[in-house]
Amino acid sequence: MPSLARFVTGRPWLVLSLWGVLVLLCLPFAAQAPRRLSADPGALQVSESVRVTQLLKERFGEADTNTVLLVLEGRVPQGSPTFQAAYTRFMAGLAQVPGVSRTVRYDAQQAYRTVSPDGLLTLSVAQIPLREGASAALSAVRAYVAAQKDLPFRVRVTGGQAIADDFTTYAESDTKRSEFAALPLTAVVLLFVFGALVATGLPLLMSVLSITVAMAGLYGLTQLTTVSTFAQSVITLLGLGAGIDYALLMVNRFREELARHGDAREAARRTVLTAGRSVAFSGLTVAIAMAALIIPPLSFVRGMGLGGVLVVVLTVLASLTALPACFVLLGERVNSPRLLRLSWSQSPQASAAWTRFARRVTARPWLSVLSGTVLLLALASPALELKTGYAGAFGLTPGVESRDALTDVQRLGAGGLLSSFEVIVDLGAERYGPATRPQFRQLVEQLQRLPGVAAVISPFVRASDLGTAQGTGLDRTFQLAALAQRSVSRDRQYLRVTVIPESNLRADHIDPFEQRVRRVLDGSGHPYLLGGAPVGEREFTRALVNATPLAIGVVFAATFLLLLVAFRSLVVPIKSILMNTLTVGATYGVVVLVVQKGVLAGPLGIPADVGVLDSSLPLVLFAVLFGLSMDYEIFLLSRVQEEYLAGASNEEAIVRAVGRTARIITSAALIMFIVFTAFIVGRVVVNKSVGLGLAVAVLLDATLVRLVLVPGFLRLAGDWNWWLPAWLDRLLPKVHIEH
Repeated sequence: MPSLARFVTGRPWLVLSLWGVLVLLCLPFAAQAPRRLSADPGALQVSESVRVTQLLKERFGEADTNTVLLVLEGRVPQGSPTFQAAYTRFMAGLAQVPGVSRTVRYDAQQAYRTVSPDGLLTLSVAQIPLREGASAALSAVRAYVAAQKDLPFRVRVTGGQAIADDFTTYAESDTKRSEFAALPLTAVVLLFVFGALVATGLPLLMSVLSITVAMAGLYGLTQLTTVSTFAQSVITLLGLGAGIDYALLMVNRFREELARHGDAREAARRTVLTAGRSVAFSGLTVAIAMAALIIPPLSFVRGMGLGGVLVVVLTVLASLTALPACFVLLGERVNSPRLLRLSWSQSPQASAAWTRFARRVTARPWLSVLSGTVLLLALASPALELKTGYAGAFGLTPGVESRDALTDVQRLGAGGLLSSFEVIVDLGAERYGPATRPQFRQLVEQLQRLPGVAAVISPFVRASDLGTAQGTGLDRTFQLAALAQRSVSRDRQYLRVTVIPESNLRADHIDPFEQRVRRVLDGSGHPYLLGGAPVGEREFTRALVNATPLAIGVVFAATFLLLLVAFRSLVVPIKSILMNTLTVGATYGVVVLVVQKGVLAGPLGIPADVGVLDSSLPLVLFAVLFGLSMDYEIFLLSRVQEEYLAGASNEEAIVRAVGRTARIITSAALIMFIVFTAFIVGRVVVNKSVGLGLAVAVLLDATLVRLVLVPGFLRLAGDWNWWLPAWLDRLLPKVHIEH
């Protein structure tokens, strides 16, 4: 650290020039990154649903199984000549759209048409590639629809790909909107903290630097693997939140050192050696927490973890290099132009009000610890009913085309087309023929009788059966002439059955339906594979859930070791992990209550019918929350330790530390709260959920936890706070942290 401090303060123009060149080089790539992100959660490399997809392609010739649903809302009934003529032209043009391999059109002569009772809603289908080229094909379909003029009906597009692409589009726009909303409000808070315009601008500048370079790094990552749309949100949240947090600490310390020494270069050097150490240590804890997202075997989630680690590393780097270089060049000008003078927010002295508050807390430590713990546990209790899954269209707010159109598809009784289960039965050496046909027919009939099943597509379906399948909208593709080809593999070893539910299955309804299907298949006596979108979604969720304990364990272990080294204590690391876990649990409880159960969802603009939390949300929230919570922990504990080592009693050290740090902790928390709250306003429920969770966590962490629970616990532990066996003390490296 001393070498770094000498370099950045001795060559400020070189440091800033290097950052300037880096940002200019990164800008074009950062601008392209959002368009290369994906909302498709992907699939496991080896899983049952992936094997089904491979067999459908290799043995059944099914390449384009991605369904686009087109809802036609007519101004005249579908039976009228005007509608029929326009519809024929529309579908003929749709079949010629690049990427569309097949269209399934409504035909007034078929008994199985999908039309609303009043004849004003009609459903048609187009098939596009499953993965490669899917977004391009959907864009072409949407462009074709938008170009159609003077039609007697309005066309809206939905389906799995449409929903995923809308996630990508709105996640990007939501993030930009949140940035623009948060930055001015953040600037106002910083102005109250510093009173000077230049000092206010420096934290915002550091955040912009780190976010720009991190987004360029994300673009590079998209060349190697699939990266989640929400990686952009993670980068923005951490870049703004942590970046401003660290810069706030550094600027505050520089102004203190400048007032003490008078020399800008020396003040900047001292700032790097003191506050810079805390920033580096805090950044390391955040990076470790974000690295937890790299553990699950899913590139979609790993991209978020890598993006989080990248932006944190860059934020720390900018805070330790570009910011001190600015300090040297600015000197006293960091305090100009002076716009506000508020002693309660800008004084470098200990806060009398917070000191009095700390004395009241430490005077009754049992009351503080027990009451705070009970409140957090009460908030955490709804998390016991946490359900995860892919929300699909329900993860978008009303007003988004793919969600609204799916609502109409549900009303038509065809929502199950997006939740169909693909069954592959392996006959082995028997092959399909007269001897095996009766067993196969019996299996199909058992599946048809299951509750919630609208239709089972097999060689035994008759046209009249399709007509009574509650309006599933199946077309000539499923007529008798084509059923044998889609249901029996080319070598006649595999049989295929498609089970279509009565409606689009919400994530929390998939497991019961799947279990009923598997019970029937288990009784067939033949090996089978079960796939389709619902099965793939549940496999994705289970992979995340199974990886979560390991991810949390790694973060706990690494955090314990870091705090052990930093504070030379066994009690402090255990206490920190427990307190942060309480904060995370309380946050989970609030998010479950609002997003999953719909309590107060309306005022926050969150749909009340989401029903589940996104599969990645619990782990993402844990990683971000646990990392950021350590910022405040380190700010407070480092001051307590400093006062204790200087000779103050345990209780007096706690009181002095709270008096010195509470102002900066609450200021930083207010800024983070603004940044996170800005993400609640948007169209993507995952972004809204993350914003809500982080805002709640910051509110709890910076008030109840850091200023009540932690001081109360430290008071109860007494001198045991700083106990460490002598043999362990000799083994650990020496680290000194100040702020």
